Amino acid sequence: MPRKVSSSSQAVSTPPPGSRRAQSPSPVGSTADEASARRAAPSPEYRAQQANREGVREVAWLLIKYRMDKGLSQEQLAELVGTSHSQISRIESGRHRTNLDTLSRIAHALDMRMVVGFQTTTSGGRTKRDLVAF
Repeated sequence: MPRKVSSSSQAVSTPPPGSRRAQSPSPVGSTADEASARRAAPSPEYRAQQANREGVREVAWLLIKYRMDKGLSQEQLAELVGTSHSQISRIESGRHRTNLDTLSRIAHALDMRMVVGFQTTTSGGRTKRDLVAF
């Protein structure tokens, strides 16, 4: 027997598309930068950890860029480097440090050379860099 469907005249309040609720912020629908800024605002420890890992994140972004420029997946790069896909994923996440040997192997797999350097400021205020390429 078919079911009877009754219509109700109850009004359902829904926010207009694109608007956000004024209540507590939801991580759903926010960008990673927005979520990170929200976590950093009340926490000096979180901000210090972010600053400490800035170089690791920059290396991660470069590796992603160079891998994609070569048209390689993480799995393909891992195979060329002789490591696991999960290790490449961890490095590219920008949350995990890696060693110079691994970075050098990744650079060679991408037909590049890795350059490591030290920077200082001279007594005259000029920047001095000493670089070594592997």
